[in-house]
Amino acid sequence: MTCKEKILSNDYADIIITNIQPDEVELLNNVDYCASTIDDEFNIVYVSRQGIPETSIGAYTYAAIPDLYGLMQTFQAENLVAMGNIRIQNPPLSLHGRDVIIGFIDTGIRYQLDVFRDSEGNSRILSIWDQTIQSGEPPEGFLYGTEYTRDEINNALNAENPLDVVPSTDENGHGTAMASAAAGSIIDQGLTFRGAAPQADIVMVKVKGAKEYLREYYLINDDAVAFQENDIMEAVKYLDNLSNIYQKPVVIVLGIGTNLGNHRGDSPLGDYINKISTQRRRAIVVCGGNEGDKQHHYSGNVPDQVEIQVQEGTTGFHMELWGCKMDEYNVAVRTPGGEITPVIDFRNGVDRSFSFLFDRTLINISIVLVEPRSGEQLVFFRFRNPTPGIWSILVSPSEQKRLRGNGNFSIWLPITEFIDGGVVFLEPDPEVTLTEPANVERVISVSAYDGYSGGWFFESGRGFTGSGTVKPDLSAPGVRVSTALGERTGSSMAAALSAGCIAQFMEWAIVEGNAPMVEGRTIKGYFIRGAVRENNIIYPDPRWGYGKLNINDTFEVLARI
Repeated sequence: MTCKEKILSNDYADIIITNIQPDEVELLNNVDYCASTIDDEFNIVYVSRQGIPETSIGAYTYAAIPDLYGLMQTFQAENLVAMGNIRIQNPPLSLHGRDVIIGFIDTGIRYQLDVFRDSEGNSRILSIWDQTIQSGEPPEGFLYGTEYTRDEINNALNAENPLDVVPSTDENGHGTAMASAAAGSIIDQGLTFRGAAPQADIVMVKVKGAKEYLREYYLINDDAVAFQENDIMEAVKYLDNLSNIYQKPVVIVLGIGTNLGNHRGDSPLGDYINKISTQRRRAIVVCGGNEGDKQHHYSGNVPDQVEIQVQEGTTGFHMELWGCKMDEYNVAVRTPGGEITPVIDFRNGVDRSFSFLFDRTLINISIVLVEPRSGEQLVFFRFRNPTPGIWSILVSPSEQKRLRGNGNFSIWLPITEFIDGGVVFLEPDPEVTLTEPANVERVISVSAYDGYSGGWFFESGRGFTGSGTVKPDLSAPGVRVSTALGERTGSSMAAALSAGCIAQFMEWAIVEGNAPMVEGRTIKGYFIRGAVRENNIIYPDPRWGYGKLNINDTFEVLARI
């Protein structure tokens, strides 16, 4: 079996390996595998699932198992005005994102649409890496998928049936909407449609879907779009490489997110994009998710009884409890019928399974006293076939005398798209609801507001991070955003519009030579200084960050320097 076949096969487990060389894996496991290198820190190893332990935190580590990410959308020309974008497109600055690459990691792109063509009818798409198509050549240095160049896309546009030449498309529409909002060409002088950076080069990575064994492990809703962390890391690497290949600045846009993790930005993907964000000519913008109103976060203090309502039709779900570094907790679970598990000591560091006499539910609990990347305590729960009703999680200190910290903990349920039926906390905490990787320090994280009314978008995720770091950085319009597929709402649209503004700034700074050394952190600083702030809000704010992104006001600040 070739390495590409192993990467695609559900019979091979994807494992994120940190600070180890791929050729050392064989010595450690002595099993069939192949490997891909992300950078000098991260490797992705694809190992035959025969002869290795079943997927669990106890058998591997928490960070080694790829997190799953979903789309941050909700199904429900003023937004560009609210961001000051239209004014910057016009003279005297006339910034349209020229010679800047905006790269999307998403569901693909409908490249035939007019909004992705220039005035002569040629494609503005520099390339498409479709991870789901294996019939063509992958990008140089990568092991799977098919890369389509601009020349190939133009040939397809001239064909009678373009999809016979370049068969990549976007069945979902999310990636197409993102790309058009950020970088769609001006049609009919803007009366019909215009993107935030209508002359930017576009690159799309269509991410392949998560393997079945990981969907099963996380008990993901069958209909949900789910992407693996390692495939996203490969996509970031591809987009990062393009900056060097084409000698152009690149903006990487992530309109995806997850509730997995401690909401402090600690993950392999988080660490990787943190590094990319410090490099010249790069910026990464991440949406804050739509979990602010979903009742999927609970914050408590031991001893505590956490109540969870499970609705009819829920086939399964996972959740994570993250505890204070200095404390050691016990947990127990009570069913709606009153049965209760034995108390599980946080110090055991084992995987446990529980079934019940009068309940069909099967619960798996993995306990990690010290999660290696964060140093925090973690309990990972999996509920299979949960009985509808009120479930209780009983959290107590291991020994009262050993409670050395503040006794605080947080629990997160999956993002809404990953749950069938419905699962909510009865006493939720709407704060710390930004999805990962929006909590990563050096990326530009954005929440969403209504560009028409100026009011807060109630579904948008909120900060700060689990460690109290200021996130989001800024807020951008995310309600009824114009796209090539009609109006779209969600924090991913806020990220797309923000990416267009970043491309405009990069054109001025790098392409025109006004500040050629800028990178993501620097751009964030300029945008914070130009953000619009209300008199009745104390900034930074968990909803608005440092204020509403306004690129025109950013240039007003620069004009005064």
